[in-house]
Amino acid sequence: MDNKHFDKVKAKHLKILDQYVPIVARVHGKSHPEFYEVQKVFDALAKKLKGSKAAELDEEFEKLREITKGYTVPDDVCESYEAVYTMLAELDKAYHA
Repeated sequence: MDNKHFDKVKAKHLKILDQYVPIVARVHGKSHPEFYEVQKVFDALAKKLKGSKAAELDEEFEKLREITKGYTVPDDVCESYEAVYTMLAELDKAYHA
């Protein structure tokens, strides 16, 4: 794994995701209850990332891919929802690069 690339992507996305994920859950959670699961897994992932430089995240990314059906964005959501899935997918890809 190229830690530098992942660190760069993480630095770029983590703060934004911290802001967007709770908002998207509040706005879209009722019509997309799976996003509550995304939020739960993201929170665990973020906690690991903040606590350790070399966090083991395979399980979290696997769960996210499963819940989001490969980060597939539903048709009836806002740009923030789409942005969350895009950023999570980029983090996942960078982690596994």
